[in-house]
Parts: sequence; C-alpha cells; structure tokens
Amino acid sequence: MYESRVRNDQFDRSKNFERGASTIVFILWYVLKCFVFLSPLPWPSNLKVTCLRLFGAKVGRNVYIKPRVNVHFPWKLRIGDHTWIGEEVCIINFEPVAIGNHCCLSQRATICAGNHDYRDPAMNYRNAPITLHDGVWVGCMAFVGPGLTIGTDAVITAGSIVTNNVEAFSVIRGNPACKIAQRYRDQPKEK
Repeated sequence: MYESRVRNDQFDRSKNFERGASTIVFILWYVLKCFVFLSPLPWPSNLKVTCLRLFGAKVGRNVYIKPRVNVHFPWKLRIGDHTWIGEEVCIINFEPVAIGNHCCLSQRATICAGNHDYRDPAMNYRNAPITLHDGVWVGCMAFVGPGLTIGTDAVITAGSIVTNNVEAFSVIRGNPACKIAQRYRDQPKEK
C-alpha cells in the first residue's frame, strides 16, 4: 500500500486567488444570490440583471436569466447583449468570465474558471479566465474548464467536457470534447 502525498492541511487559500471584493460585499452578494438567483421562483430577468450590475458585473441589453443560476463573483463577470442563461447554470468565476453577444448557456451548464492543481500535494488553486465569443451555445450539462476560449458561433453539445480551446464555428462533443462538424454549411471565412 502506498502512502498518500496529498496534504490538504497545507492548502493556501490566498495562493493564486483574489476574491476581488471585500468580505462584506461578498456576504451581501451571497445573501442576495440565495433569495433572487438560487431561488426556484421566476424572478424577472431585469431584476437579476440589475442585481448583477449593482455588484459590478458588466451586462448588456436583453439578457435573459432563468431561475437557480449560480454566479460566484458578479464583479468578475461580463455578459454581452441578447444572451440567454438557462436554469441551474453554474458560473464559477474565481477569475474573469466573459460571455459574448447572442450566446446561450443551456440548463445545468457549468462555466468553471477555478480548479486545483492535482500535481501539487497542497492542492493549491489553478484558476484561469474563460472567454465565450459571440454566438456560442453551451449545451445542457456541458462543462467548460479554466483558461479556455470558445470561438465565435461554436456549439458545445449536451454533456460535453471541454478541456481545450474551441475553434470558431465548430461543433464539439464528448469527454474530452472533440470536433465533430462545422456549425454552418456555408462556413463563414475567419477574419
């Protein structure tokens, strides 16, 4: 039998992590999030958008947010115009997350900009920003990991696990996700 080298007692919360707001702001956000965002009640999207903006998020026009959406740090979130965020979407934005215009995050999708370094016995953070360009569709229960860029009009099919950057106009599927098709038959030329 081997002895474990993992030392969770040596985990350093301050290493590779900056909350980006004071403890009181975080507590106020958490209370509001529990009542408005995590609630199954269908609070109006305009109310949710206003709350996000009050806490520092940059949110565009005509953004639609369904019930039970979990946003960790609104001050590290940017959402473009005409974007839809489905029920039970989880945005773990320990680092900045940018979601473009005309995007769709389907039910229970997870956008995860935070992780732990499994090679480090102390399991310290290995966080990195995420960018979803315009027109991206993240399917139901899909996962997008830290440090990734998802190209314009890319589609991540339901249940896929994305661990690498995704090219524009790609349709990807699987675990790990890989390209299975182009989104459009008359593929636009990249600029």
